[in-house]
Amino acid sequence: MVESTYNWYWLVDGLMEADYRVHLANPAAMQQYSGLKYTDDHSDARWLAQVLRLGVLPEGYIYPKAERAVRDVLRKRAHLVRQHTANVLSVQNIMARNTGLRFSVKQIHEFTKQDLEGVLPDANQVLAVTSSLALLDCLSQQITTLEKAVTKSLKHMPAYEQLLTVDGIGTILAQTIGLETGAIGRFPTVGHSASSCRCVKRTTISNGKRKGQGNVKNGNPYLEWASMEAAQCAIRFNPTVQRFYQRKHAKSHLMVARKAVAHTLSRACYYIMRDLVPFHVHKAFG
Repeated sequence: MVESTYNWYWLVDGLMEADYRVHLANPAAMQQYSGLKYTDDHSDARWLAQVLRLGVLPEGYIYPKAERAVRDVLRKRAHLVRQHTANVLSVQNIMARNTGLRFSVKQIHEFTKQDLEGVLPDANQVLAVTSSLALLDCLSQQITTLEKAVTKSLKHMPAYEQLLTVDGIGTILAQTIGLETGAIGRFPTVGHSASSCRCVKRTTISNGKRKGQGNVKNGNPYLEWASMEAAQCAIRFNPTVQRFYQRKHAKSHLMVARKAVAHTLSRACYYIMRDLVPFHVHKAFG
Protein backbone atom coordinates (compact mmCIF):
# COMPACT_ATOMS: atom_id res chain seq x y z
CA MET A 1 0.00 0.00 0.00
CA VAL A 2 1.34 3.42 -1.01
CA GLU A 3 0.04 6.86 -0.10
CA SER A 4 -0.58 9.12 -3.09
CA THR A 5 2.05 11.81 -2.56
CA TYR A 6 3.75 13.96 -5.19
CA ASN A 7 6.61 11.50 -5.85
CA TRP A 8 4.97 8.06 -5.88
CA TYR A 9 5.48 7.18 -9.57
CA TRP A 10 8.89 5.52 -9.22
CA LEU A 11 7.87 3.46 -6.18
CA VAL A 12 4.59 2.19 -7.60
CA ASP A 13 6.17 1.39 -10.97
CA GLY A 14 8.93 -0.60 -9.28
CA LEU A 15 6.49 -2.56 -7.11
CA MET A 16 4.24 -3.38 -10.05
CA GLU A 17 7.22 -4.51 -12.15
CA ALA A 18 8.11 -6.85 -9.29
CA ASP A 19 4.56 -8.33 -9.49
CA TYR A 20 3.30 -6.79 -6.25
CA ARG A 21 -0.36 -5.89 -5.93
CA VAL A 22 -0.37 -2.15 -5.23
CA HIS A 23 -3.08 -0.10 -3.53
CA LEU A 24 -2.72 3.67 -4.01
CA ALA A 25 -4.30 5.29 -0.94
CA ASN A 26 -5.81 8.74 -1.30
CA PRO A 27 -4.71 10.83 1.75
CA ALA A 28 -7.17 13.64 1.01
CA ALA A 29 -10.09 11.25 1.46
CA MET A 30 -8.85 9.65 4.69
CA GLN A 31 -9.24 11.18 8.13
CA GLN A 32 -8.01 9.57 11.34
CA TYR A 33 -9.62 10.28 14.68
CA SER A 34 -8.56 13.84 15.50
CA GLY A 35 -8.30 13.10 19.24
CA LEU A 36 -5.21 10.90 18.87
CA LYS A 37 -2.33 12.36 20.88
CA TYR A 38 0.52 10.55 19.17
CA THR A 39 0.93 9.11 15.69
CA ASP A 40 3.94 8.03 13.65
CA ASP A 41 4.62 6.09 10.46
CA HIS A 42 4.02 2.75 12.21
CA SER A 43 0.63 3.75 13.62
CA ASP A 44 -0.38 5.27 10.27
CA ALA A 45 0.59 2.03 8.49
CA ARG A 46 -1.49 -0.03 10.97
CA TRP A 47 -4.45 2.27 10.46
CA LEU A 48 -4.19 2.03 6.66
CA ALA A 49 -3.99 -1.75 6.87
CA GLN A 50 -7.10 -1.80 9.05
CA VAL A 51 -9.01 0.43 6.60
CA LEU A 52 -7.92 -1.82 3.73
CA ARG A 53 -9.04 -4.94 5.63
CA LEU A 54 -12.46 -3.39 6.20
CA GLY A 55 -12.76 -2.65 2.47
CA VAL A 56 -13.27 1.11 2.89
CA LEU A 57 -9.86 2.34 1.73
CA PRO A 58 -10.27 5.27 -0.72
CA GLU A 59 -7.93 4.41 -3.58
CA GLY A 60 -6.51 6.55 -6.38
CA TYR A 61 -6.19 5.54 -10.01
CA ILE A 62 -2.79 4.21 -11.08
CA TYR A 63 -2.28 5.51 -14.59
CA PRO A 64 -0.45 3.05 -16.91
CA LYS A 65 3.23 3.87 -17.10
CA ALA A 66 3.54 4.19 -20.90
CA GLU A 67 0.43 6.36 -21.33
CA ARG A 68 1.36 8.46 -18.32
CA ALA A 69 4.50 9.64 -20.12
CA VAL A 70 2.42 10.93 -23.06
CA ARG A 71 0.00 12.64 -20.68
CA ASP A 72 2.88 14.37 -18.91
CA VAL A 73 4.19 15.63 -22.26
CA LEU A 74 0.81 17.25 -22.88
CA ARG A 75 0.88 18.77 -19.40
CA LYS A 76 4.32 20.19 -20.14
CA ARG A 77 2.89 21.74 -23.31
CA ALA A 78 0.21 23.47 -21.22
CA HIS A 79 2.96 24.76 -18.92
CA LEU A 80 4.91 26.20 -21.87
CA VAL A 81 1.77 27.78 -23.31
CA ARG A 82 1.20 29.61 -20.02
CA GLN A 83 4.79 30.86 -20.11
CA HIS A 84 4.31 31.95 -23.73
CA THR A 85 1.18 33.90 -22.79
CA ALA A 86 2.97 35.53 -19.84
CA ASN A 87 5.79 36.73 -22.11
CA VAL A 88 3.34 38.06 -24.71
CA LEU A 89 1.52 40.05 -22.03
CA SER A 90 4.86 41.34 -20.74
CA VAL A 91 5.82 42.64 -24.19
CA GLN A 92 2.39 44.20 -24.73
CA ASN A 93 2.68 45.87 -21.32
CA ILE A 94 6.09 47.38 -22.12
CA MET A 95 4.94 48.63 -25.52
CA ALA A 96 1.70 50.11 -24.15
CA ARG A 97 3.44 51.92 -21.27
CA ASN A 98 6.14 53.47 -23.43
CA THR A 99 4.37 54.12 -26.73
CA GLY A 100 0.64 54.20 -25.94
CA LEU A 101 0.11 51.63 -28.70
CA ARG A 102 -1.27 48.09 -28.49
CA PHE A 103 0.11 45.33 -30.69
CA SER A 104 -1.42 41.95 -31.49
CA VAL A 105 0.35 38.64 -30.88
CA LYS A 106 1.02 38.29 -34.61
CA GLN A 107 2.61 41.75 -34.76
CA ILE A 108 4.77 40.98 -31.72
CA HIS A 109 6.14 37.81 -33.33
CA GLU A 110 6.99 39.79 -36.49
CA PHE A 111 9.00 42.47 -34.63
CA THR A 112 12.67 42.86 -35.52
CA LYS A 113 15.29 44.75 -33.56
CA GLN A 114 15.22 47.55 -36.13
CA ASP A 115 11.44 47.87 -35.75
CA LEU A 116 11.77 48.12 -31.97
CA GLU A 117 14.51 50.73 -32.18
CA GLY A 118 12.21 52.87 -34.29
CA VAL A 119 9.32 52.56 -31.83
CA LEU A 120 10.91 52.48 -28.37
CA PRO A 121 12.89 55.53 -27.22
CA ASP A 122 15.39 53.78 -24.95
CA ALA A 123 17.95 51.06 -25.72
CA ASN A 124 17.23 49.26 -22.43
CA GLN A 125 13.57 48.97 -23.37
CA VAL A 126 14.58 47.47 -26.71
CA LEU A 127 16.77 44.97 -24.87
CA ALA A 128 13.91 43.98 -22.57
CA VAL A 129 11.57 43.31 -25.49
CA THR A 130 14.13 41.47 -27.64
CA SER A 131 14.92 39.11 -24.74
CA SER A 132 11.22 38.28 -24.45
CA LEU A 133 10.97 37.79 -28.22
CA ALA A 134 13.84 35.29 -28.09
CA LEU A 135 11.97 33.36 -25.39
CA LEU A 136 8.77 33.45 -27.45
CA ASP A 137 10.52 31.94 -30.47
CA CYS A 138 12.04 29.18 -28.34
CA LEU A 139 8.74 28.43 -26.59
CA SER A 140 6.85 28.29 -29.91
CA GLN A 141 9.32 25.76 -31.29
CA GLN A 142 9.15 23.55 -28.21
CA ILE A 143 5.34 23.70 -28.08
CA THR A 144 5.18 22.56 -31.71
CA THR A 145 7.61 19.71 -30.98
CA LEU A 146 5.54 18.49 -28.04
CA GLU A 147 2.30 18.69 -30.03
CA LYS A 148 3.77 16.53 -32.80
CA ALA A 149 4.98 13.95 -30.30
CA VAL A 150 1.56 13.70 -28.61
CA THR A 151 -0.31 13.51 -31.92
CA LYS A 152 1.95 10.69 -33.09
CA SER A 153 1.28 8.72 -29.90
CA LEU A 154 -2.50 9.17 -30.07
CA LYS A 155 -3.09 7.86 -33.58
CA HIS A 156 -4.27 4.51 -32.25
CA MET A 157 -6.59 5.83 -29.51
CA PRO A 158 -10.15 4.94 -30.66
CA ALA A 159 -11.91 7.54 -28.50
CA TYR A 160 -9.76 10.37 -29.89
CA GLU A 161 -11.46 10.46 -33.29
CA GLN A 162 -14.91 10.40 -31.68
CA LEU A 163 -14.06 13.28 -29.34
CA LEU A 164 -13.21 15.42 -32.37
CA THR A 165 -16.89 15.24 -33.40
CA VAL A 166 -17.91 17.27 -30.33
CA ASP A 167 -18.65 20.92 -31.07
CA GLY A 168 -16.04 23.04 -29.33
CA ILE A 169 -13.43 20.29 -29.05
CA GLY A 170 -10.39 20.47 -31.31
CA THR A 171 -7.10 18.60 -31.42
CA ILE A 172 -5.59 19.82 -28.14
CA LEU A 173 -8.81 19.51 -26.13
CA ALA A 174 -9.49 16.02 -27.50
CA GLN A 175 -5.97 14.95 -26.58
CA THR A 176 -6.31 16.45 -23.10
CA ILE A 177 -9.67 14.82 -22.39
CA GLY A 178 -8.56 11.44 -23.74
CA LEU A 179 -5.26 11.34 -21.85
CA GLU A 180 -6.47 12.85 -18.58
CA THR A 181 -9.51 10.59 -18.44
CA GLY A 182 -7.53 7.43 -19.05
CA ALA A 183 -9.54 4.19 -18.92
CA ILE A 184 -13.17 5.28 -19.00
CA GLY A 185 -14.17 2.10 -17.16
CA ARG A 186 -12.68 3.44 -13.94
CA PHE A 187 -15.74 5.70 -13.61
CA PRO A 188 -18.73 3.61 -12.48
CA THR A 189 -21.26 6.25 -13.59
CA VAL A 190 -21.40 9.39 -15.71
CA GLY A 191 -21.74 11.42 -12.52
CA HIS A 192 -18.35 10.26 -11.30
CA SER A 193 -16.82 11.34 -14.62
CA ALA A 194 -18.44 14.78 -14.42
CA SER A 195 -17.22 15.11 -10.83
CA SER A 196 -13.68 14.41 -12.00
CA CYS A 197 -14.08 17.39 -14.36
CA ARG A 198 -15.11 19.58 -11.39
CA CYS A 199 -18.50 20.14 -13.04
CA VAL A 200 -20.83 19.17 -10.18
CA LYS A 201 -22.11 21.08 -7.16
CA ARG A 202 -20.14 21.00 -3.92
CA THR A 203 -22.84 22.16 -1.55
CA THR A 204 -23.67 20.94 1.97
CA ILE A 205 -27.42 21.13 2.75
CA SER A 206 -28.99 20.71 6.18
CA ASN A 207 -32.69 21.18 6.91
CA GLY A 208 -33.15 22.76 3.50
CA LYS A 209 -30.46 25.38 4.13
CA ARG A 210 -26.98 25.73 2.69
CA LYS A 211 -24.41 25.09 5.43
CA GLY A 212 -21.21 25.23 3.38
CA GLN A 213 -19.46 23.58 0.49
CA GLY A 214 -17.10 20.70 -0.12
CA ASN A 215 -13.56 20.70 -1.42
CA VAL A 216 -13.59 22.93 -4.51
CA LYS A 217 -10.27 21.44 -5.67
CA ASN A 218 -11.60 17.89 -5.74
CA GLY A 219 -11.11 16.61 -9.28
CA ASN A 220 -8.73 16.98 -12.21
CA PRO A 221 -7.76 20.60 -12.98
CA TYR A 222 -6.74 19.70 -16.55
CA LEU A 223 -10.15 18.15 -17.26
CA GLU A 224 -11.80 21.19 -15.71
CA TRP A 225 -9.84 23.47 -18.04
CA ALA A 226 -10.66 21.33 -21.09
CA SER A 227 -14.39 21.27 -20.23
CA MET A 228 -14.58 25.03 -19.78
CA GLU A 229 -12.62 25.69 -22.99
CA ALA A 230 -14.88 23.32 -24.92
CA ALA A 231 -17.95 25.03 -23.45
CA GLN A 232 -16.72 28.48 -24.48
CA CYS A 233 -16.03 27.37 -28.06
CA ALA A 234 -19.32 25.47 -28.33
CA ILE A 235 -21.26 28.53 -27.15
CA ARG A 236 -19.60 30.64 -29.83
CA PHE A 237 -20.03 28.30 -32.79
CA ASN A 238 -23.06 26.07 -32.18
CA PRO A 239 -26.55 27.68 -32.22
CA THR A 240 -28.16 24.88 -30.18
CA VAL A 241 -25.56 25.16 -27.42
CA GLN A 242 -25.84 28.94 -27.57
CA ARG A 243 -29.62 28.80 -26.97
CA PHE A 244 -29.08 26.41 -24.04
CA TYR A 245 -26.51 28.80 -22.58
CA GLN A 246 -28.79 31.82 -23.02
CA ARG A 247 -31.65 30.06 -21.19
CA LYS A 248 -29.33 29.27 -18.28
CA HIS A 249 -27.82 32.77 -18.29
CA ALA A 250 -31.28 34.36 -18.09
CA LYS A 251 -31.83 32.59 -14.74
CA SER A 252 -28.34 32.55 -13.25
CA HIS A 253 -24.86 34.07 -13.27
CA LEU A 254 -22.67 34.05 -16.37
CA MET A 255 -20.18 31.53 -14.96
CA VAL A 256 -22.94 29.27 -13.65
CA ALA A 257 -24.45 29.12 -17.13
CA ARG A 258 -21.06 28.40 -18.70
CA LYS A 259 -20.41 25.70 -16.12
CA ALA A 260 -23.76 24.12 -17.02
CA VAL A 261 -22.60 23.85 -20.64
CA ALA A 262 -19.27 22.37 -19.50
CA HIS A 263 -21.14 19.85 -17.32
CA THR A 264 -23.32 18.74 -20.23
CA LEU A 265 -20.31 18.38 -22.53
CA SER A 266 -18.39 16.39 -19.91
CA ARG A 267 -21.30 13.96 -19.61
CA ALA A 268 -21.48 13.67 -23.39
CA CYS A 269 -17.75 12.93 -23.56
CA TYR A 270 -18.21 10.10 -21.06
CA TYR A 271 -20.72 8.31 -23.28
CA ILE A 272 -18.68 9.05 -26.41
CA MET A 273 -15.56 7.46 -24.90
CA ARG A 274 -17.46 4.55 -23.34
CA ASP A 275 -19.55 3.61 -26.39
CA LEU A 276 -17.23 4.99 -29.13
CA VAL A 277 -20.05 6.89 -30.83
CA PRO A 278 -20.05 10.35 -32.47
CA PHE A 279 -21.49 13.42 -30.77
CA HIS A 280 -25.15 14.38 -31.35
CA VAL A 281 -25.84 17.89 -30.12
CA HIS A 282 -29.63 17.42 -29.83
CA LYS A 283 -29.21 14.40 -27.53
CA ALA A 284 -27.01 16.44 -25.20
CA PHE A 285 -28.74 19.84 -25.29
CA GLY A 286 -32.25 18.99 -26.45
